[in-house]
Amino acid sequence: MNPKVKVVFTVLIILISLSLAGGGFYLYKTETAKNVELEDKIEELSTKQKIAEAKFVEAQRIQITLDEKLKDALAQIEILNTKLTMEQSAKDEALAKMEAMRSDLEAQKDLRLDLEKKLAQAQGDVRSIQDKLTVIDKEKGDLESKVSDLEAKSNVELGKIVVSPETKQTKKSNKATVEKASPAKGEEGKIMVINKEYNFAVINLGSKDGLNVGDQFSIYRSNKFIGDLKIEKLQESMSAAGFVTDGIKDKAKEGDKVIKKS
Repeated sequence: MNPKVKVVFTVLIILISLSLAGGGFYLYKTETAKNVELEDKIEELSTKQKIAEAKFVEAQRIQITLDEKLKDALAQIEILNTKLTMEQSAKDEALAKMEAMRSDLEAQKDLRLDLEKKLAQAQGDVRSIQDKLTVIDKEKGDLESKVSDLEAKSNVELGKIVVSPETKQTKKSNKATVEKASPAKGEEGKIMVINKEYNFAVINLGSKDGLNVGDQFSIYRSNKFIGDLKIEKLQESMSAAGFVTDGIKDKAKEGDKVIKKS
């Protein structure tokens, strides 16, 4: 082989070798850089993994703590629910008692109003009775004055005359026994005094006129029949007679004619 060719060939081989060596070195450097970069990334990922694992462990610990707190919270909720139920029952009971008290209060108010009404009515009745007593006292005074005048005129002691308003049967005198005289047919007289309180009248006829206890007289005014009287107490010249017919004590008047019934 020509020495020049050999030299050229050798040079080519050297150049190729150098090129290959340079390329290989470049590839090596590149791979080395990549490896370093990968190792850095692996290290970073490892660090991140460790951090993540630490966080996971912390998260597990926190979860356990939260689970315990949740259990405590559920227990507290159960206790509060029980208390709430008890308070609701107590509230319902209190409301029922309040309603009962309100009903009692309304009943008491109605009772108080009714009592006040009855009290006012009673006070009115008392005033009315007092007024009536005043009128009765006046009538009594007038009657006693008239009786006194009659006794003075007739010179006869009539005494106190009391005739029960419910007397329907013949009464006998408890103070004196009067001999029964022969009744005078068609004997006439008149009413001298009327006592509405004790339901009797005083007429101007007595034992000297032949009257007896139990004799009955009819009352007339202008020939109009008013009612009947019955002798309850006798004096010589006058007598007390109870009203036999109901309601005539308000109709009969002093001066009305009385005629003895057969």
